[in-house]
Amino acid sequence: MAYPSDYKYTKEHEWLKIDGNTGIIGITDYAQNSLGDIVFVELPKVGTVISAGKTFGSVESVKAVSDLFAPVSGTVTEVNEALNTSPEQVNKDAHAAWMIKVTLKDPREANQLLSTPDYEKFIAEEGGH
Repeated sequence: MAYPSDYKYTKEHEWLKIDGNTGIIGITDYAQNSLGDIVFVELPKVGTVISAGKTFGSVESVKAVSDLFAPVSGTVTEVNEALNTSPEQVNKDAHAAWMIKVTLKDPREANQLLSTPDYEKFIAEEGGH
């Protein structure tokens, strides 16, 4: 699986794509593959303020429930409502199935995240693929 080069990544396997002052957040292919079949996604409501490194929701699979950690701080402006009825979209294409969009509090926070090559090295060391 090729990881998009214009995304930033966390060691908790979330991705961030920055579009102007908006951060688009989802989980990586590595995360969805580790979780197995995703059956439920719990996401915050529009207007919720999230903080970098803190949980903002969870993903439930047939194996386990995993917390979602915010890669950056900001205010939720949009939630991918389609995941309420079709959480398996994350399994089909994790890098296209975004979860939330946020107005970035400080775009420089993204500089703390992993680049694509660094993330690929991290998951290789973690026993990934």
